[in-house]
Amino acid sequence: MKRIYLIIATLLFSLPVFPQNTRDLRPAMEKSNFLLQLIHYGYVDIVPLMPLVEKGTIEILKQLDPHSQYISPQDVERANEQLQGNFDGIGVSFQIVRDTIVIIEAISGGPSEKLGIQGGDKIITINGMNATGDSARNDVVFRHLRGPKGTVVTVGILRNGVVKDYRIVRDKIPIFSVETFFMENANTGYIQVDRFSRQTAKEFKDALQTLIKQGAENIILDLRGNSGGYMDQGIEMVNEFLEKDLLIVYMEGAHQPRQNSMSTSGGAFKEGRLVVLIDEGSASASEIVAGAIQDHDRGIIVGRRSFGKGLVQRPFRVPVDSSEIRLTIARYYTPSGRSVQKPYNDGFEKYFADMMERYRHGEMVNPDSIRLPDSLKFRTSRNRIVYGGGGIMPDIFTPMDTNRISDYYVDLRRTGTINSFVMEYLDRERKNLLKTYPTFELFYENFQTDGAFAEKFEAFAEKAGVKRNRIRMASAESFLNRMVTEMKKDTMLAKSETYHEYVGQVLWSEERMREFLMNLADTEDAVQQRIQEASDSFILLQLKALLARNLYGTKYYFQTIRSIDEGYQRALKVVEDEKLFKKMNISF
Repeated sequence: MKRIYLIIATLLFSLPVFPQNTRDLRPAMEKSNFLLQLIHYGYVDIVPLMPLVEKGTIEILKQLDPHSQYISPQDVERANEQLQGNFDGIGVSFQIVRDTIVIIEAISGGPSEKLGIQGGDKIITINGMNATGDSARNDVVFRHLRGPKGTVVTVGILRNGVVKDYRIVRDKIPIFSVETFFMENANTGYIQVDRFSRQTAKEFKDALQTLIKQGAENIILDLRGNSGGYMDQGIEMVNEFLEKDLLIVYMEGAHQPRQNSMSTSGGAFKEGRLVVLIDEGSASASEIVAGAIQDHDRGIIVGRRSFGKGLVQRPFRVPVDSSEIRLTIARYYTPSGRSVQKPYNDGFEKYFADMMERYRHGEMVNPDSIRLPDSLKFRTSRNRIVYGGGGIMPDIFTPMDTNRISDYYVDLRRTGTINSFVMEYLDRERKNLLKTYPTFELFYENFQTDGAFAEKFEAFAEKAGVKRNRIRMASAESFLNRMVTEMKKDTMLAKSETYHEYVGQVLWSEERMREFLMNLADTEDAVQQRIQEASDSFILLQLKALLARNLYGTKYYFQTIRSIDEGYQRALKVVEDEKLFKKMNISF
């Protein structure tokens, strides 16, 4: 049992030392030790103790907060890949389509790209083992294609009906967090940041410098869906926008003294209009960035209320087996003193179901449904009112566009029909497309998705079992419910002495029932027609974006889809509105 004490001692020595009450620590350790020894020496069966300790650790951490967690030894490497910003492998992004591993893109500079492997190639074998059918699974791909740098894997690639073996030497493969950045026009640049990994600040600075050299006077920083990562990378990002010696964030905990993070004089974009895009998927480091920009009135926050994660985790390696405990050690606060952490005292299930609650309450489409108490009110540097206690509230709200999500679209996504069509279309047309449109710009301006292309897709979808149907069961059922509600308004229940008399008053004539239901049906048909038209436009543009991604690279997906991205379009209008910045008293 000395190993258990060793684990705890190692963790304790990793933490800052402050005077604290340790009276309950030793009894708790002795009780745990006694239980394990009792099981080891007295239980009816021989039981491995480490799995019990792991399960116990998971349950103990669940009693603390939603974000403290235990990561098993076999999962540590995979869990850290996204944060480290690299992994060892062959350097391809792939998709499994109809039991076949299809390469989307060979990562630039990686070992596969150097050998000539390209998007559209199909992996048929891995080290002589069949990689199609039941073997075409994510876990199989990761297990056999990834491996230590310098090791070799032989991959059978199918291209144009011919299979060729490639001997690939694995290498360090970067995971980029800033894949998409471009100039929208002569004055406005856009940067999308997917996560905060170890290399994010450098990637962001490089992208920002590139845009500045291209003439960017305004910047749109897109943090939507960015769930966070390394806190220091977010701090470095904010520093690019602020003057010297301004508070960016501070963190504090029972065993962690207050630690301030201040801006330096090295920011590259301290002047110029700035808009930060956030949504319900923006969390942690994303909220540090948005909160600091908002509190210092340095830019305008556009979008929807962010996730609300204001807890700081620190990883502790468990020496016995190299597992990892990510323990919450502090809360962070924005410069105005706000904690953005949403409450979790009602249980973790309710905590993680918060997104569904936001949908149900209408917050995704109407900001008026959000109610925040005055006790959570704070002031920015220029005396604007902002709120804490549940994420970053945007300065300008953009509703979620639900009109484009038709039942037809949901069925297409559920069955993988959209991706399947793109891959099959590229199998036949890749060479012709690249010959006709050698650059993304030519493809974006000239490739048309209406007419014959749209007809081919619809025929493909129908053959795959996805047919158009504008009748929504939930709406159809609601007709009768709404009619009953209307009927009840006509009743005089208080004057009815029998059920027979009551029903006689409730029921409408056949003609009136028909008129009411037909009016409802016509109204619903008009609504469904609008949804279908919006959905069709979205589906066709998504097909074009997926084609662009597979032909020219991942970063071109968003450049294609941005024309119908309402959040992006609103941010573009805001960042180019000088009068609005002055009216809101935002520095630029």
